[in-house]
Amino acid sequence: MEQRFREQVVLITGAGGGIGRAVALRFAAEGARVAVNDLRAQAAQAVSEEIRAAGGQALAVPADVADRESVEAMFDAVERHFGYVDVLLNNAGLISEDRHFLEGDEAWWDRVQRVNLKSVFLCSHRAARIMARRRRGVILTTSSGGATRAHRGNVAYDATKGGIEAMTRAMALDLAPYGIRVNGVVPGLINTYGLSGEVLREREAVVPLGRYGTAEDLVGAATFLASSDAAYITGQFIVVDGGVLAQQRSANVDTFPLSRFPTIEPDLA
Repeated sequence: MEQRFREQVVLITGAGGGIGRAVALRFAAEGARVAVNDLRAQAAQAVSEEIRAAGGQALAVPADVADRESVEAMFDAVERHFGYVDVLLNNAGLISEDRHFLEGDEAWWDRVQRVNLKSVFLCSHRAARIMARRRRGVILTTSSGGATRAHRGNVAYDATKGGIEAMTRAMALDLAPYGIRVNGVVPGLINTYGLSGEVLREREAVVPLGRYGTAEDLVGAATFLASSDAAYITGQFIVVDGGVLAQQRSANVDTFPLSRFPTIEPDLA
């Protein structure tokens, strides 16, 4: 595999599973030294060991990325071990805090804002101070279709994702003079919960490409934005959602349903 990140240090939050783990493994395979963060110490350690078993370099840095002291201690550990940070991927976040707005309360709102949005500020702020001194670096954020479209029962979640996208653009402007690029990835329906059977088929019907995404589907976008191939890209987002945001209506309620699409037999020759 191409070694685009040899000797670079990449810190990924929420990398104990799902998208974070998949991206961590790819960065390591491409030569990066990876700092694996997760609130769950065992999960962070397991991914670090997986990277090392494959011949890569990794450090487990469990921390609560919504707590300033915990974030500072995490970055201190990364700097002691690796010396600096080249790439930060803000991946950690809550994705299962759905609650109808009328049933929401202040504690619910504050928890989602703290974990999903405050954590991006805390981690990005510390990373930017490291990167600015070296006049280079990449900060990546993880948004959602909820930043520009609404999910029912997810007012708090969607508010954080809208905030993340606005924050990404603003950080890109503030940090550009210091050689730091800031971009984001926008995952769509990603099957990190092991959905299967009828539930999976029903939800896949809304995806133009006809399937749920996997954690591995996000790897290419994240590593591209961190690479020199994206050297002139900042303040932008790559949407990885199988076409969901491109449509006005999902296939099952569209005025031109899939049943009216022409049948083209595949050429198997």
